Amino acid sequence: MKRARKPKAIRNEARGTWVCFPVINGKRTTRKLGNLNELSQQQADHKAEDMLRKLKRQTERNSPTILWVAEQYQIESLPKLRHSTQRVASLWLKKHILPKWGQQPISELQPRTVELWLESLPLAPKTRGHLRELLHRLVDYAMWRGAIAVAINPISLVTVRGCSKRRKQPRNLTPAEFYTLSKHLREPFKTMALLQVCLGLRVSELLALRWQDVDWMGGRLNVEHGIVNQRLDAVKTEGSRKAMSLDSELLAVLSVWKQDSEFRDAGDWLFPSPVKLGRLPYSYTGYWRGLQEAAALAGIGVLGTHAFRHTYRSWLDAVGTAITVQQKLMRHSDIQTTLNIYGDVIFG
Repeated sequence: MKRARKPKAIRNEARGTWVCFPVINGKRTTRKLGNLNELSQQQADHKAEDMLRKLKRQTERNSPTILWVAEQYQIESLPKLRHSTQRVASLWLKKHILPKWGQQPISELQPRTVELWLESLPLAPKTRGHLRELLHRLVDYAMWRGAIAVAINPISLVTVRGCSKRRKQPRNLTPAEFYTLSKHLREPFKTMALLQVCLGLRVSELLALRWQDVDWMGGRLNVEHGIVNQRLDAVKTEGSRKAMSLDSELLAVLSVWKQDSEFRDAGDWLFPSPVKLGRLPYSYTGYWRGLQEAAALAGIGVLGTHAFRHTYRSWLDAVGTAITVQQKLMRHSDIQTTLNIYGDVIFG
């Protein structure tokens, strides 16, 4: 059965007029179309449709460009996020989004056009998924600010295939491989790698550690900060802030390193940069290069710092640790992250 067409024009009997209610900049307005004795329902509907089309074109002409929205977003909303998130979002805006879309009114974004553009980029699916999410946030911000009418975000209809799949499998070390690697690691990289693989620390958390974070009497390590590009910030998630248990052997390793270090005060970094005379910790690049040198000598190929966090989860699984316990030890808020992203079966 064919549904009756919903009228565009509404009778206002009290005033004897036809009216419609267009939404402009997120607000419902009232517009007069004519008198009841001058127009039929059909004529009033046609007049309402014509008015709505004109208002839509006017709104589109007045719609801010994506460049303007991005600039306001970077001033008002982006600084509230973690420094590492700010840095990556600014890079993606400058390199990918603004060169393509900067001059286009944000209200004219079309899902199909955006999806075809994302598919054309020679980037990993995960990166294209991040670009989609950033565009989605820009449109949400424009609606929140009142720059465009509040409606369904068109980027919600954009699909990025395979964005949850990895191009490469994460690297996991066997105990034998880690033992071989450790023999070729010089200090402080040897102690740094040992802490990562025994506690599953992110490299940003490792580099941000100070001696005051070590509870020698209680045998615990307080993880409260991360550092990216030598900028200190909070840890990645609220669940990542945690006091982690240290066994006696790991405490002994830290004690030996403290005696060898030139910087031992409570406020000093655990792994201070000799280049910066202890004012800053080792940089990610410095640590990474130390790992590559040792990995080449050990014959285990290229090795990223995040491999130790993957290895930590794999070793937990290998000894039969319950998955709920693994989630807590990995400090993941979602157990699916523990199950689907980290670790692998370890042989040997």
